[in-house]
Amino acid sequence: MSNVIEVTQSNFREVVIDADKPVIVDFWAEWCGPCKKLSPVLDELSEELGDSVTVAKVNVDEERTLGAMFQVMSIPAVMFFKDGEKVDEFIGVRPRSHIMAKLEPLM
Repeated sequence: MSNVIEVTQSNFREVVIDADKPVIVDFWAEWCGPCKKLSPVLDELSEELGDSVTVAKVNVDEERTLGAMFQVMSIPAVMFFKDGEKVDEFIGVRPRSHIMAKLEPLM
């Protein structure tokens, strides 16, 4: 079972900004083919890393304000947060090794 959290404008601060561990935020949409390819990779990471990291997803069609706030122009857009600050990001599908290389320094 995946530990991925659906994030909305109402819980973004609690889940991402106030988190006491690194957070990966995936900005995605239902119609996005590359998003569907990336989703299982993030689900797997969430299961594997358990409580050491939070994986969150923002549906940009439903949460347009959050997408605009982080200037999401292309999806999937994946952002890494630590101590409430965005510290890294990438656009598009990336292999698991690429995501782990960005995540490891934050843990």
